[in-house]
Formats: sequence, structure tokens, C-alpha cells
Amino acid sequence: MELGRRMRPLLLLALSLPVAAAPLEIVRPVISDSDGGAVLPPSFEHLPGETLFFSCRVGGYQKTPDEKIHLAYTIEAADPKGVPLMEPFHQEIVDEVTPQDKNWMPKIQTEVMVPPLAGSGTYKITVTVEDLVAKAKTESSTPFLVRGRDVAPSDTLTVRNFQFFRSEDDTQPVEKAAYRPGDGVWTRFDITGFQYGPKNKIDVSYLTSVITDSGKVLWTQPQPAVEQTESFYPKRYVSASMGITLQKNIPTGTYTIAVEVKDAVGNQTYETKQTFTVE
Repeated sequence: MELGRRMRPLLLLALSLPVAAAPLEIVRPVISDSDGGAVLPPSFEHLPGETLFFSCRVGGYQKTPDEKIHLAYTIEAADPKGVPLMEPFHQEIVDEVTPQDKNWMPKIQTEVMVPPLAGSGTYKITVTVEDLVAKAKTESSTPFLVRGRDVAPSDTLTVRNFQFFRSEDDTQPVEKAAYRPGDGVWTRFDITGFQYGPKNKIDVSYLTSVITDSGKVLWTQPQPAVEQTESFYPKRYVSASMGITLQKNIPTGTYTIAVEVKDAVGNQTYETKQTFTVE
């Protein structure tokens, strides 16, 4: 009996201690390829130009005496180098949560578009949530993979990945740039190393010509092809192409395609020459 009397005050003291509130947290982040679609695994590779549907839940929030919650959140997305893909998305959640809804967790969702010329790597979506009632803040990042087309960067204007094709729709370049009279000659190449203006503006143009082995110009584009755009996410390169049909009476020999590139924003010029043969 004496032991029981000594233990009772300790038990009453333990029961009177307040229960610690759960910390504010972001849980159940989900990425899918459609609104309400199946959850994609972390190993899934997204492609440039795709739209991702992202959502998550918020737990551990606090309520006002009149059962109200007030959350503010920001969603950001960035490439592997930390360059933002989009403007930050801000929103607030103000709602009433009754005791019957004690397990309810607010849902955060948005759409994120992978840039059309995105490179390969691990990107991430970052969510920051602030509980304005509890004066608490938390952050969580969700990575996702992108399998893009990689073009090596350059500090100055240049042309990369110059390739010959047999038709406009071919996906595989020719192993040897050799053609016959009457054939179509198609080329594709990438322009990079240009400078950016305000709002990531670019102003790039290129002019292609076909030159004989003796230096005579057989053909030149009537007008330069021009790429003048602005974008939130900086365009990494410009995809370019040209195509001609060889005359049926063209002499055999070696010919040159000359490409003159201009960067109006950076006041740069660059020229490359690539040869093909007519057999």
C-alpha cells in the first residue's frame, strides 16, 4: 500500500503533460503524366516538352481556436544546374478543419513542363510550405529524370553536330556523305554559344550555300533563316537544317556546304564548311 501511494503522484504528473504537436511536413509527393494518373517511379525518364503533374500533401499543420488553417506554399522547378524552369508558383490554403477531419491533409498540386530543348539529367521540384498559424516552415524536393538531347555548350558562337541525311524525314545520318545526281541532300546542325538579351531573348540567323571544288557558288538561300525568341527558360541551342535537290546533270566531284551564322545579341559571327561528294 505504501508503494502505491508513492507512485500515484508521479502517474498524475505524467498524465498532465501536454502532447507535443507533430511537426509541419510535406508528405506523399507524386509525379504522374496525367491529371490523376498513375504514380510514376523515380526511375522513369521524362522527355523534353512533356508536362508533369505533381502533387503532395501537408501534415502537422496547426489550427486557430475557431478551427481554421492558413498555409502558404511555393512550388519551383529547376534543371540539374539549378536554373529555374518556370516562374515560382505561389498559393495559399485557408480552410476550416473540424475534429471529424483531424486526419485530413491539404493537397498541393501543379503542372511542370519540361523545356522542349532540355538536356539529360536529374531535375527537381521544390515545395516550400509555411504554416501562418504556427509560424512554422518546411521544404521538400522531389527529383525526376529527363532523357533529353545533349548539345555541348560553348562560350562563343559555334555549330555542332553537323550531319548529312538522304531525306528530310530520315532519323539516321548517312555514314558517308556521298550522293548521286538528282539526289536530295539534307543536313541538320545545332547552333550554340549565342548570347542572351533581356527575358532570355536570342536573335540568331544562318545562311547556307553550296560551293564547287573550284570555289564557284552554285546555290545560296534566298533569305537567312532567323530565330528570334524570348523564353523564361534560356534556349540552350537552335536546331537548324537545310536541303537541296542535286541537278541530274551535276558533275561528279567534291562540293562544300558553307554555313554563315550570326548572333545579333552578342554581335558574333561564325562560319563552318562541310563537304560531300557526287559520284
